[in-house]
Amino acid sequence: MHDMIELYGAQTGNCFRAAIALIEADIPFTVRHVDLRAGAHMQQPFMALNPAGKVPTLVDHNCTPSLVINQSNAIIQYADAKAPGTLAPSEIGPGRFRVFDRYFFFVTDVIATSHAAFFLKRVGLRDAAAPLDHRVVEQLLLAENFLTEAYMAGGAFSMADISAFTLAATIEDRLPWDKLPKLQQWFERMRARPSIEAGMRAFEV
Repeated sequence: MHDMIELYGAQTGNCFRAAIALIEADIPFTVRHVDLRAGAHMQQPFMALNPAGKVPTLVDHNCTPSLVINQSNAIIQYADAKAPGTLAPSEIGPGRFRVFDRYFFFVTDVIATSHAAFFLKRVGLRDAAAPLDHRVVEQLLLAENFLTEAYMAGGAFSMADISAFTLAATIEDRLPWDKLPKLQQWFERMRARPSIEAGMRAFEV
């Protein structure tokens, strides 16, 4: 039953990452749209699930009591644990560690910087946000060097590709694609991947 796992969210990068991971791991779930424009994320009953008023939030009713996860990266780890070997090699070794190394690069050095820039712009500090926006692009360009094989962390799709793609998709028009042949080929292949296509559409109303 799909309703046993619910994913609350909206059309944000964090929500896309969570949805893609669940779909790639073949974990059935029901989407619960949270209307950010209407402020639904700051109202009950959503606040009872996530007091921070942020999306996404996953609720797994298969657990007693129900498991609630409020961080997109934790949802990715949940999907990895539910379907070992899907988002990272299941065996402990160099391949798994490389996936986590690249995954955390995108999460901490690129996505976290992007979130900081977004916050500064939201409070009217656009000039302060500008260096961070530049840093996001600068860091993402390093991914060209990661692509010695088909994917960000080697020869198989992983959580590193999910994090990299959702960020790249938000700044696609700011990237110098003519200087990034490997990144461009990777990006187009990821865009066409069924789990990514479905995840990027998951919160359409």
